[in-house]
Amino acid sequence: MGTNDIKMVHLSQDELDQIAKLHKIYMEGKHGGARAQIKFKNLSGLNLSNKDFAHADFTGSCFIGADLSSGNFASATFFACDLSRANLENACFARADFRGAFVAGANLSGADLKSADLREGRIMEKDSMGMMKERGGYAEDGTAKTIFAGARLVSTNMSSVRASSADFSDANLSNVKIQGADLRNANMEGANLSHSDLSGSDLRGANLKNSIMEKTKLDSIEKQNANFEGIVTEASTSVHEDDGEQNIIEMLKHHAIWLSSGGAQGERLDISGHDLRDIANLKSYALTAVKAIGANFLNLDFSGVEIQSAVFDESDFRDCSFINADLRGSSFKEARMSRCNFENANLSPLLIEGKNGDKRVLPANMSGTVLRYGVMRNAKLAGMRFRDADLSFADFSGADLRKADLSGANLEGTIFTGANMEGALLDKDPESL
Repeated sequence: MGTNDIKMVHLSQDELDQIAKLHKIYMEGKHGGARAQIKFKNLSGLNLSNKDFAHADFTGSCFIGADLSSGNFASATFFACDLSRANLENACFARADFRGAFVAGANLSGADLKSADLREGRIMEKDSMGMMKERGGYAEDGTAKTIFAGARLVSTNMSSVRASSADFSDANLSNVKIQGADLRNANMEGANLSHSDLSGSDLRGANLKNSIMEKTKLDSIEKQNANFEGIVTEASTSVHEDDGEQNIIEMLKHHAIWLSSGGAQGERLDISGHDLRDIANLKSYALTAVKAIGANFLNLDFSGVEIQSAVFDESDFRDCSFINADLRGSSFKEARMSRCNFENANLSPLLIEGKNGDKRVLPANMSGTVLRYGVMRNAKLAGMRFRDADLSFADFSGADLRKADLSGANLEGTIFTGANMEGALLDKDPESL
């Protein structure tokens, strides 16, 4: 973004509240008001929730971690702003200008972005001689793409947005209205577009590789030169169809018998390669020690489950919730887990005692896993294996990472605030992250 090149004044909450009062008077057409023009200021962590900043100008300002939820920002200017990890939930951004903005990892659930401008943008600044020049930190042509990578845009209204060349990679765009939008050359690789309506939109040259498009409406779209390689659509395996001699539900029941009998009866469940999305309330079944290599679990809720010593290698868990889950000793090697939520989950080693009294420790394993924009806040991850995993922009705040192996992992933008990193294996000093 290049905003680091400019020393920004950090506004206090009282200063912001005063500007908001004057702006409200201005919008009401009363004497003594003033339009809010907060350019190149630092508003990180401040509270703008429920405030009316319609038509305000925030050009080049920084909102990292700020709360803009339920506010009115219709026709406001966020040109080249940094709104990463900000809370924009249920706010109105109709006709707002987001050109060149950086909104990675932000929460825009329920927000109104109708007719917003998300195209590329550039900012000019004066040099020491007073001459105008392009600010540094941009592409060779002086432009900066609007970045919504990893953002949560669930149930937003994005009809008629102008988002050519915008970056929505790994964003959650499920249940979104994007009718009649300009998405030419947009990057939506790995994004979740399930149940969204893109009818009448222009997707020429767009990259939708590996995106989730379950029940996505694509009526009357322009799609010349668009990349739809590896997209995931509706579930391909019905739970009502026989899988050999027994269907998957029966297999789950036999697995429960196998567990309760210590392996004397029933049969261990192997659902490798299956699509489990259509199984109602899957987490109510016993899944400990299950084998599911290369299976599909997209968008499922596993909150509070107990799934110890299971094998889920190479499976697709994108957008799943594992809040408060007990996953000790389970393996997720090379699984796709972008945007998963493991808050307060237990992925510590599992102590296994054999019949002859011998004991062994089975660590949980996410080596090679893609966990971009995942949430691991306050999770128990001691001894966890993250070797060569993609943990970029994931949040490990308050997590227990003692003696965890993060060697070779991609830690770009990863948050470790308050995490216990004692004895962890990293390619870099934890203090430098």
